Amino acid sequence: MKPLLTCLLLIPFLSGCPHQPEGRPPCCRELRAGPPLPDRSLYHIDSRWTSDVGREVPVGVLRGRPQLVAMIYTSCEFACPIIVNDLRRITAALPADRRSSIGVLLLSIDPERDTPERLAQFRNRMSLPIDTWTLLRGAADDVREVAALLGVNYRKDSRGQYAHSNLITLLDADGEVVFQQAGLNQGVEPILERINSLAAPCGTPAGR
Repeated sequence: MKPLLTCLLLIPFLSGCPHQPEGRPPCCRELRAGPPLPDRSLYHIDSRWTSDVGREVPVGVLRGRPQLVAMIYTSCEFACPIIVNDLRRITAALPADRRSSIGVLLLSIDPERDTPERLAQFRNRMSLPIDTWTLLRGAADDVREVAALLGVNYRKDSRGQYAHSNLITLLDADGEVVFQQAGLNQGVEPILERINSLAAPCGTPAGR
């Protein structure tokens, strides 16, 4: 009975779903596939992250425009505010008509303390734009995975502070690493040159 029942249940689907209530779109409508991701795209990871407004999103939703990425934590007292300022300097040095086409992604390395509420407070304290800056937190294992992919090292000390790499990564619109800037207070010219060499992207930030 079971093989026969299975075949009977499959008949409507194999016949192209002809019996549709009026006004409802066909169930078998073909959707145009997007271009495949490059092999080295960061967006291949399947982890889900939470934004500063509590929205759960995969990192891949940022696909569509280049991203400047940094891994920080909000209670950092020295390096992280400088990293944020470095990101500001980079975006401010872009031509005015390109600033909205580059996203900035901050990923927390402190998932225990950096709740969505803490991320929101950090955004307000640092006056980070809503339309181009995305703040995300993830599970500890997911943070380690992304850190490994980006080459970011971090270690928590006995005071609850983190020693970490000071690294800004430029991803192209498909999530491939095209440039990395190490250190604090670096000149913006090298990374600006790489940003300007990228094709004009499309899309809007989806982290909020």
